[in-house]
Amino acid sequence: MENSEETLDICQVLEHLPHRYPFLLIDRVLECKLGESLTGIKNVTYNEPYFMGHFPNKPVMPGVLILEALAQATGILAFRTSNARPTDGSLYYLVGIDEARFKQVVMPGDQLKLKVDVIKAKRGVWKFNGEASVDDNVVATALLMCAERPA
Repeated sequence: MENSEETLDICQVLEHLPHRYPFLLIDRVLECKLGESLTGIKNVTYNEPYFMGHFPNKPVMPGVLILEALAQATGILAFRTSNARPTDGSLYYLVGIDEARFKQVVMPGDQLKLKVDVIKAKRGVWKFNGEASVDDNVVATALLMCAERPA
């Protein structure tokens, strides 16, 4: 895939998120519409450290990490829309999750598609609709809020 203004490879993702291994949960951004929406992916592999304990005989990605992946997508969109980066002295913190629902398990080998849409943004506080899917099947949904705060 050619890298256009609307897509981000892993190096560009790293510029827009303060997270690093093992907590970086976005591998690529497929589409970014500033101030509107972002679609990213997380390639789920058996090498993820949480699979050793969740669960040893049936590896399942924890739902809270699916929500965290969606939250990281909101951070990228907020930083890109604001034309800022984590190194500029502020961070976007997850400050709220409402109406979270989990519909299907996510396992090693799945590619998690993460879609976030801006509902509203005011004075550094953003509200998003988030949806995670695998093979076009919705696995989780939530309303997420993030807020810009000094680093």
